[in-house]
Amino acid sequence: MIKNIITYQLKDLLRSKWILFYGAFFYLITEILLQFSGNESKSVIGILNMCLILVPVISIIYGSIYVYNSREFIELMLTQPIKRFSLYVGLYFGLAIPMALMFVLGVGIPLVIFNPSMFFLYFYLLISGTLITFSYIGIAFLISFLLDDKAKGIGACFLFWMLTAIFYDGLIMFLIWKFEEYPLEVPIIISAILNPIDSARVMVMLKLDIAALLGYTGAVFEKFFGTAMGLVISISSLLFYIITSFYLGLKVFLRKDF
Repeated sequence: MIKNIITYQLKDLLRSKWILFYGAFFYLITEILLQFSGNESKSVIGILNMCLILVPVISIIYGSIYVYNSREFIELMLTQPIKRFSLYVGLYFGLAIPMALMFVLGVGIPLVIFNPSMFFLYFYLLISGTLITFSYIGIAFLISFLLDDKAKGIGACFLFWMLTAIFYDGLIMFLIWKFEEYPLEVPIIISAILNPIDSARVMVMLKLDIAALLGYTGAVFEKFFGTAMGLVISISSLLFYIITSFYLGLKVFLRKDF
């Protein structure tokens, strides 16, 4: 049943052609950055920054819109002998998998064509975008099933993205400046782990061996964990975010009165 729901979701997305536009958009932007950047590292950093801004906001906003627009379909499916667990899993992966796949193809194809020898570096970049996609779609589902009002739900999703993508780093920098006389290494590590965007940024930067460009957070990660352990911790924090958002969204969905 889960497979059938995912298949239906995929066909529905392809009919709208939006998912194809999503992949083509990333392909075009990646190609432009590769052609006009001065060197390989700058290209990867530019693509990473693009992904850390665009992938979360598109995933969370479109995920929320998709849930609200699918309310009638969800209510219809719930009248059938289908378990709520199967329906939720089908809806989640039916949206997250094609979006992650289009991101990987859109960014990965021009990268591999540009320099196949850098595949393992590109792999971490693509993994970070994929994990962020699953994370923010999970958050979108959680918020959308918590809030019945569409405007409030989309607004809450946008606010969550603003907090994690923009205001979060500003707050951390303010705290570092305000309490510079105190040892802040552990709080900084915890703050980076709690933010999926920071975790993804640290993961790619450590692989590039240019953690200094990330500033204080990257330097702390490299100092305390080294490159290998820092990568493991970053990936683990993203996986934890995915599992937590999925579980909480599922709990809300199972108890929700449609």
